[in-house]
Amino acid sequence: MPADPFPPPRDPHRPPPPYADAPYTDPRAGVPYAASPTHRTYPWMPPAPPPPRPHRAPRHAPLGHHSDLRRLRRAYRWQRRTATLTALGYFVLFLVLSAFAPSFMTGTVADGVSTGLLLAVGQVPVTWLAVALYEATARHRVDPLAALIRRQAVVDARREAVR
Repeated sequence: MPADPFPPPRDPHRPPPPYADAPYTDPRAGVPYAASPTHRTYPWMPPAPPPPRPHRAPRHAPLGHHSDLRRLRRAYRWQRRTATLTALGYFVLFLVLSAFAPSFMTGTVADGVSTGLLLAVGQVPVTWLAVALYEATARHRVDPLAALIRRQAVVDARREAVR
């Protein structure tokens, strides 16, 4: 049979012929070397990744639903807004009264203490009230939802580990 006039192009990532498909052979003895394995790719190239495992459908629906996360986000948003509006609302009220009702702010309440000074000192207890509201809403609304989601995540993780 005549030689192929159009041989296939040589693969640049494959070693040249004596080592391509057979183990190293001692040309004098004609026996393969046992110490050197055949490399079909360069030795420094990483091995091919294993094929992906087939995906199995879960036997149980996951416990954590999107509605739980939505409820948690809503509770946390309400918590932030309540605390922020409490502290900033009082401060904005103080600023508006200072700018548009100076006669009210300079009026005296008792023993020569002005209304403005009394409202300014009242900012500290209002800030404490905002912090207390933040903690109370966290304790009653946000923390129970977060704990529920956390417990459901642990159960889901155990279900995945059993597979």
